[in-house]
Order: sequence, then C-alpha cells, then structure tokens
Amino acid sequence: MNGRLKLHLKANERLYINGAVIRVDRKVAIELMNDVVFLLESHVMQQEDATTPLRQLYFVIQSMLIEPQAGALARQLYEEQHKGLLAVYRNQDVLEGLVAVKQNIERGKVFEALKRIRALFPVEDDVMGKAPADAQAGKAVA
Repeated sequence: MNGRLKLHLKANERLYINGAVIRVDRKVAIELMNDVVFLLESHVMQQEDATTPLRQLYFVIQSMLIEPQAGALARQLYEEQHKGLLAVYRNQDVLEGLVAVKQNIERGKVFEALKRIRALFPVEDDVMGKAPADAQAGKAVA
C-alpha cells in the first residue's frame, strides 16, 4: 500500500493490521496514513471453507498476514502448494493467475495476491465442474 487509504468499517467488524486484530464497536472510518499490511474481515476465509486447491492456497497466504509470527512456516507451505498447483493445473487463466500471485508475493504485495486468487475462484469452480461456492452456501464470497 502506498500513502493514505480510508477504510469504512461496520459495527463489530474486524480488521487485521500487521498481525493485530482490531474490532470496532460502531460504524467508523479509519484512515491508514502509512504502509501497513492489512486484511478486511470480509476477505478472511475460514479453514472449513478452504475446500479446493486455490482456496487452500488462499488460506495459507492469508495466514501470512494474520499470523506473522508463523510467517516462515506459512511461506514454506505456500511455496510447496504453489509449485504443486503449477504442475497440475492446465487451465491457462489459472496458470497466469498463479504466476501473478507469485510475483505479488515476491514483491511483498500479499493483499494483491489474495485478490488475484479470489478472482480465480469462479474459474476453478468451472474447471472442477462445480457450482460456485456462494451459490452452494447461499452466501457471498468476498
């Protein structure tokens, strides 16, 4: 992130900043004045939702943000999973997305890597021949 960024949070929403979890008790706007690593609660995937290879990769990368003290282990898991996914996927959109994810991770742009993976979820669902997760669960996927 470069410069200022204004985030609008709802009551009881959580924000993960540099490994800290912040919960607000009312609707609030927060302006981040410098470079920080953050993740909005709506982008946090629960472990039980990591049911496909790309969702599992997302979960591992997200742990790099949420639990920086376990960053070395998460990074190792990421490397292994990423390499494995490149070896098994044949879909060009997924392969290009995985290359972009790796580039983002290498540049320290973890949030951008997560964003790129989220964009690949519908492609993965199509490749795997399943209905999108949001339709199955009756909820929106962030």
